[in-house]
Amino acid sequence: MTPTSEVLDRRPAAAATADSGVFDRLLDAATQLRPLVAARARTTEQERRVSAAVTQQLKEAGLYRAVQPRRFGGHELSLEALRRLAFEIGRGCTSTGWCYGLSAAASWVLGMFPEQAQEDVWGDSPDALVASCIAPTGKAVPADGGFYLKGRWSFGSNSDNAQWLSLGAMVEQEAGAAPRALFLLVPAQSVRIVDTWFTVGLAGTGSKDIAIDDAVFVPAHRTVAFADVLDQRSPGAGLHEASLYRVPFLSGFPPLLANPAVSALRGALDEFVETIGARATRGAFAGGGAPMAQFGHVQSALAQGEAAVDAAQLILQRDLQQVEEWVRNGEQLSTAQRITVRRGHAYAVRLCVEAINALYDVVGGTGIQLDSGIQRAWRDINAVAHHISVNWPAVSTMYGQMRLGLPPRGQY
Repeated sequence: MTPTSEVLDRRPAAAATADSGVFDRLLDAATQLRPLVAARARTTEQERRVSAAVTQQLKEAGLYRAVQPRRFGGHELSLEALRRLAFEIGRGCTSTGWCYGLSAAASWVLGMFPEQAQEDVWGDSPDALVASCIAPTGKAVPADGGFYLKGRWSFGSNSDNAQWLSLGAMVEQEAGAAPRALFLLVPAQSVRIVDTWFTVGLAGTGSKDIAIDDAVFVPAHRTVAFADVLDQRSPGAGLHEASLYRVPFLSGFPPLLANPAVSALRGALDEFVETIGARATRGAFAGGGAPMAQFGHVQSALAQGEAAVDAAQLILQRDLQQVEEWVRNGEQLSTAQRITVRRGHAYAVRLCVEAINALYDVVGGTGIQLDSGIQRAWRDINAVAHHISVNWPAVSTMYGQMRLGLPPRGQY
């Protein structure tokens, strides 16, 4: 039986443009790779990273170039197109979909850096991958022609497969000066990967700590101000013709953090439907021996899950397409627009959390087996919901503050 979300087959706006052939080819490639990443999902968890072999296949399919600038070998599709591609991969393995989506999105962010930085990364190899640590926990000390960078960062997803790292840091300022955050781009050989990733969910993302113990020099052209990527005025915004590189960072990146929760739920529902029809309950309670498919609470949990996938996809698709339309029309996004979009990202994840919890409640005793994709999705979706960028208690309060006329506290 085909799930409703596939019947609707909501393809991104890019698929209706001259880029439709590229998008269709990439989507076909993602669909063909999904069984491979699904078969490896348990191994990916055990190895606590996406393998180099799977990463290479994603590269060879051109998937990592989805939102990479054309002048550096990319396809320059929309962020909604990337979300849809990552959704397809994530149906097979949430961790693989997470790593693919975030490293591909890092290429979008790199497109906002100065031109020379993009040349440094992609000049020799348009397949070079970037991993990122967003929180500015490092320290950047101004120097002639650039900065000296050192520090330690958490959540370096896909860093094992990356050739470059984009790291957040606060610039050391003179007394009384306003704080300033930067993204700084460093080659992978400049950092130390610290194996800290032992987690209950998203275990295969390899989101280890990144350390720079002895300060490394980063030339100024390999930096971009966090404020500039938030406010649609980054160096790359004027370099590339596509409006994609003028999309505010926190209006484009969080949907790609929310998306793995939706794809994980889709994969869990697929497995649930495939396995539930042949199973009967065991034990001596009143319904013992009856087919599980006949229980009303099982049917209801399935319906809730399907509705959640449908609604969450619509929210993320609408928000990404709306943001890109605003930017194409030359709009500077308002505080209300930005925070309303942030609300949608977090609410999509909340829908998935509620749905996977309901589904896991009715899956039965076999659902506790570690080779069950349903329990893996249960752990992964709840792990996604702990990310501050899509955490409902954190984001919803910011929206409520705005609507009530209070100063919104948070990043948008």
